[in-house]
Order: sequence, then structure tokens, then C-alpha cells
Amino acid sequence: MSNALIIIDMQQGSFTSETPRYDSDGVVLRINALAARVRAGKGIVIFVQHDGPEGDPHHPDASGWHLLPELEVRPNDRFVRKGSCDSFLTTNLQGSLSSSSIEHLIVTGCATEFCVDTTIRSALARGYRTTVPADAHTTADRAHLSAKEIITHHNATWADFISPAGPAEVRPSSDIHVT
Repeated sequence: MSNALIIIDMQQGSFTSETPRYDSDGVVLRINALAARVRAGKGIVIFVQHDGPEGDPHHPDASGWHLLPELEVRPNDRFVRKGSCDSFLTTNLQGSLSSSSIEHLIVTGCATEFCVDTTIRSALARGYRTTVPADAHTTADRAHLSAKEIITHHNATWADFISPAGPAEVRPSSDIHVT
């Protein structure tokens, strides 16, 4: 089975003192560990970066567009630029996955209820076997729910999601083995 680790929006503009993310240090460590396992298993690692409009912290000319420096990026990793919550919509992600005969996606990143959720749903709709490391995606507290509650809710939803590929497999990152 060919694997791809998708790392969504782990950009400096999302991780500021004004926008703290739940367990961000732990999430980065777990993403780095997953990336090492995927690379060792001859899979691919894809960093997805949001291109915000002029004046947005994620605009490509802004410092916030860059990936977190704690992420371990390797020369053979791939990059996808997106302009919406869906990492597939009007991007080269599908082509990159197809050209490498990828069948299984492991989806991580920021923000759980927006770009991570939309990408997982889009992957499942496209028939990809999808695994979500329950502890390798993050978000911020919102007025209506804490970040931890949002993450818990989405993990439960993805595990019961009806799609052509079945629900996402949701498990702790330490239990995800890549061969």
C-alpha cells in the first residue's frame, strides 16, 4: 500500500501568541515522527500551505505563510498551495497523489474544524483510505467550544463518516504503522 502523509497549514501565521493552538508542541513532535515513519516506508510527505489574500498573515509574501521551523522538512517532500479549506480544490494534490500511485492518506495539521476536516471529507469522497492521527491535528479555542472539545468531536465524526472508502480510521499517532 502506498502512503502519503498530508500536513495541512502548519504555518507560522496560525501559531502566534494571539492564536494559541491546542498542544501545538506535541502535535509538531507527532507529525515529525509520522513523517519519519512514512519516509522510511517509502511513502511521500506533502506539506499543504494556505495562500491567503493580500494583508492576510498567510499571504505568500507574509512571514506567516512559512512553515513552522520545528517541522522537519526533507528535500524529497512535496508542497501544495491552496486557497480554500479543501486541499484538493484547484490544487495539484490529486495529481501528485496519482503520479505516485498513492492509495492511503494520513491527514494531520491545523485547523481541525476547517481545513483538516474539509480535506478528510474530500479524500474520503475520492475513495482514499484515510487515517487520522487523533493527536496530530490542532485548532484554537472558539467561543462555542474549547479546542479539545472540537478535536474530540471531529475524531468521533470521522470515525463514523459514511463514504465510498468507509469511515476514516482514527487512532493515536503512535499506533499508526506504515509499511
